[in-house]
Amino acid sequence: MSPDAYLEMAETEATHWWFRGRREIVATILSGLALPRDASILEIGAGTGGNLAMLSQFGKISAVEMDGTALRLAREKTLDAYDIRSGRCPDDMPFPEHSFDLVCLLDCLEHIADDAGSLDCAARLLKAGGAVFLTVPAYQWLWSAHDVFLHHQRRYSKRSLHALANRCGMHVERVSYFNTVLFPLAVAARVSDRLSGNQKATGAGLPPRPLNHALHRLFSTERHWLARRSLPFGISLMAILRTS
Repeated sequence: MSPDAYLEMAETEATHWWFRGRREIVATILSGLALPRDASILEIGAGTGGNLAMLSQFGKISAVEMDGTALRLAREKTLDAYDIRSGRCPDDMPFPEHSFDLVCLLDCLEHIADDAGSLDCAARLLKAGGAVFLTVPAYQWLWSAHDVFLHHQRRYSKRSLHALANRCGMHVERVSYFNTVLFPLAVAARVSDRLSGNQKATGAGLPPRPLNHALHRLFSTERHWLARRSLPFGISLMAILRTS
């Protein structure tokens, strides 16, 4: 991502409705995975470390981050409580293969030019029976200045995620859209950006407190539905992948 995006993330990810809601949704999904006691968990693309405390509920945490500023902020934020190393997918991974029960890429894969090579790298890091859990932005037709600001390479669909998994010799155990309740607002915002020529990421910065609270309530309620079933459309996608 851009340096400005990392600095903004560090300032807002503890309280911003999207980061908070996504952490709650991810925690709900992971709680249903029946991970081993003291599971070994890796987050690839840890950014400024906002997900690590949530992930630590489920096991021993390691992380990889390629950006030096984000890496420094993550270590400072977490007081060096986790093993956070410099590295990148697919060709500079500082952990040996077959080391983890769970590998997470939370809005990371869309930033990497070689997404197939990176997913293959993640698969090689898994122990037998392990899983890759990922979230990505959905629908290429939603591409906007938001994606440019965040240095995205692409957006995904269910079909393209299935095709990517197949290329990497993995099978999709589960895939679902999410951030569905706010989908109409997101589409309207993207259309407005195109018409106005806005070059800044939509939703950048922390909204006023009442609005931030309301958006968080709406977004996070999806975790109750996603604990049992999938959603048919949304701003984002999540998937659980396993090696064949």
